[in-house]
Amino acid sequence: MNTNRMKLVAIIFFALPLLMLAVLKVTPTTTAAKAADEPAVVYKAKCAACHTPGATKFYDPAKPDAEHVQIILKGKKGEKPPYMPGFAEKGMTETEATALAAYMKALRTAN
Repeated sequence: MNTNRMKLVAIIFFALPLLMLAVLKVTPTTTAAKAADEPAVVYKAKCAACHTPGATKFYDPAKPDAEHVQIILKGKKGEKPPYMPGFAEKGMTETEATALAAYMKALRTAN
């Protein structure tokens, strides 16, 4: 019985630090960097197909930012399908839409 107890202590002694190390490696450490990249990832995944990678189609950078945010959140019906969907119903927040609108404007001014 004493041997089994020693084995248990040895397993805990070695397994606990390994478990803690694994948890620390999985936990993201650069949330600020991820937040900065998020609009680019969202744009590439959800917007670039219609608006092109450089935001050159169906986007007017002269419109106020608030109007762009509302279009992103509520959608817009254009002349013909496919129409701009509203992303608020898909879980996008106003903060995310504001960041996305700023990213699109930066794409246009870069071109």
